[in-house]
Amino acid sequence: MNYYNDQSTKNYPHAFLNDVLTGLSRSERYIPPCWLYDDVGSKIFELITDLPEYYVTRTEMSIFHKISSDFAQIIGPNASLVEYGAGGAVKARIFLDAFIDPAKYVAIDISFDHLEKSLNELDLDYPDLHVHALAGDFISGTIQTNLEHETQRVGFFPGSTIGNLTDEEISQFLRRARNYLGEEAYFILGADLKKSPDILIPAYDDAQGVTADFNMNLLNRINRELDGTINPERFSHKAVWNEELSRIEMHLESLQDQTFEVAGQTFDIAQGDTIHTENSRKFQRAELDEIIAKNGWEMIRYETDQDAHFAVMLLKAA
Repeated sequence: MNYYNDQSTKNYPHAFLNDVLTGLSRSERYIPPCWLYDDVGSKIFELITDLPEYYVTRTEMSIFHKISSDFAQIIGPNASLVEYGAGGAVKARIFLDAFIDPAKYVAIDISFDHLEKSLNELDLDYPDLHVHALAGDFISGTIQTNLEHETQRVGFFPGSTIGNLTDEEISQFLRRARNYLGEEAYFILGADLKKSPDILIPAYDDAQGVTADFNMNLLNRINRELDGTINPERFSHKAVWNEELSRIEMHLESLQDQTFEVAGQTFDIAQGDTIHTENSRKFQRAELDEIIAKNGWEMIRYETDQDAHFAVMLLKAA
């Protein structure tokens, strides 16, 4: 296996600092969800995927196992798979096993430490596969690597991460991926579908408190990396369903009036006020059709589980 260790040129500590200071200064405090995924957060999220309440991963994986061979036949041989938000690269393995003579796997993730450990494990299983690791923010950045022209390019964006993005970010991401992957490219996209809040809320506020630990780790990260003085015990994890915007929202709610510092700047937050840390939008089929069609792609397959809780789509460059 050829393994490449590429770091993005973006100054991530500076970007983290800027997003935190800007977000905490807003009247409605908000810190982008990408900062939840440091090495600690990524490991906690892997625990979340195995929780009984968190249907997303097991449902998506069941669809992948069902359709991977069909998708591989459509895509054809010699594929270069580019995964956005690779994490542990577990899902990519299903398609690498199904693809006919895959040529290359490009894994992009915000946490390089977590990414490096995951990709080293591919060495024994895929000795002939070229693996390229890239660390950085693929939503707002311009991260890319050279893809051989003779390979069939395939984008891969699994999970429900597309639901974390705003409409503008979704368009920006899909258009950038279309330009990068080029003509005749394919794209495998996962999206969580709208369903009862009785299913959704426990998925983001589990009984064991693992998701709470995931959310609270953001405060610990601010303390570790940005000289924060936040007392995490003065906050609690909160997950709510926003019907109007069709999304789960994760917040960190202040349990009392308090003052803390980040990088030498002082912030006040009142009891009951929150720091908004993540949105997870849930889609309907018509919304997905519209989003995909207006951003440079054509949907050629749409697959769901039997309960229509999750969708996996195969797109082709339009």
